[in-house]
Amino acid sequence: MNLNLKNPIAFIDLETTGINVAKDRIVEICIVKVNPNGDEEVKTYRVNPEMHIPAHASAVHGIKDEDVKDEPTFKELGKTIAKCLEGCDLAGYNSNRFDFPLLAEEFLRADIDFDMRKRKFVDVQTIFHKMEQRTLTAAYRFYCNKELEGAHGAEADTKATYEVLKSQLDKYDSLENDIDFLAKFSSQNKNADFAGFIIIDEKGIERFNFGKNKGKTVEEVLEQQPGYYGWVMNSDFPLYTKKILTEIKLRGFNK
Repeated sequence: MNLNLKNPIAFIDLETTGINVAKDRIVEICIVKVNPNGDEEVKTYRVNPEMHIPAHASAVHGIKDEDVKDEPTFKELGKTIAKCLEGCDLAGYNSNRFDFPLLAEEFLRADIDFDMRKRKFVDVQTIFHKMEQRTLTAAYRFYCNKELEGAHGAEADTKATYEVLKSQLDKYDSLENDIDFLAKFSSQNKNADFAGFIIIDEKGIERFNFGKNKGKTVEEVLEQQPGYYGWVMNSDFPLYTKKILTEIKLRGFNK
């Protein structure tokens, strides 16, 4: 089943130096852009992360320091990637918890204004886990009846994710071929930030989702605990989380 699209949708997979959204960097990115008329574009970029690629990361994706030492940095590639994603909804595998938060961090570090909040996000892994609970390789075998060659390469994983989503739509009558529906279905919580440190409750109010203030409204905490904002800003939280917290704080000044 082909996707029923109102906007282009970009399937994205990142290979990185590790799994820490705030600290790690992209070493490879693949984008499979699907247009409403069904045309597909595939772009894959190797990226110099400007840091050492640990051996445990190289063991997963096979990319080592020497493979990317002469490649452009994300700051150099960022505007090209942002232009490619302009007007697109976004999709991936485990992307709501990892790929999109890390991509947002890279854009912020590169001083590129790319508003992720205007997008709809479809996480194929979440759909899979709600339906079957497997890995991407097993999902590809289960839904597409194929073996995933080149697993943990950005392009192979991205193309497999796209194929899995189309097959999920074929398999499950309860899934609507609509990006609005799939974005809602594949979300775990409604997050204000990507990492889920700040969530939005059913009334549209931002609340902290961690630590001693878990469940409390952000505005309440900022008002009653003036030092908490500074603690977050000086701690190892993602840049995007800090950006959202700052926006809420500034909004409070304007009330």
